[in-house]
Amino acid sequence: MIVAGFGYRSGTALPSCEAALALAQVGHPPVTALAAPDDKTDLLAPLAERLGLALFAIPAEALTDVPTRTCSKPSLEARGTGSVAEAAALAAIGEGARLITPRHISPDRRATCAIAQGPST
Repeated sequence: MIVAGFGYRSGTALPSCEAALALAQVGHPPVTALAAPDDKTDLLAPLAERLGLALFAIPAEALTDVPTRTCSKPSLEARGTGSVAEAAALAAIGEGARLITPRHISPDRRATCAIAQGPST
């Protein structure tokens, strides 16, 4: 499984998430699922449906236990993790997950996307 995890500010529009995904996806295998904090999945549902991918809703408490490669002060303060995108991707896969790309930031700086891969792929 290859999961694109997302983090984004309130009021972000879907094109910001699509741009972050496009940046993160460069040079990597296609993702097989999307993930975001459980209170933020509504924005991504149309993208998951359009791409025919599962969308994992990650509970807030699951994000805080995941070590991340990058560290954003706003993410740390708001969610207790250095990168919501990285933590969501890793948490969606679970044990044996590894980042294949750290978070990429959309050009408008409103969304981030990171990609993780599970041990079976």
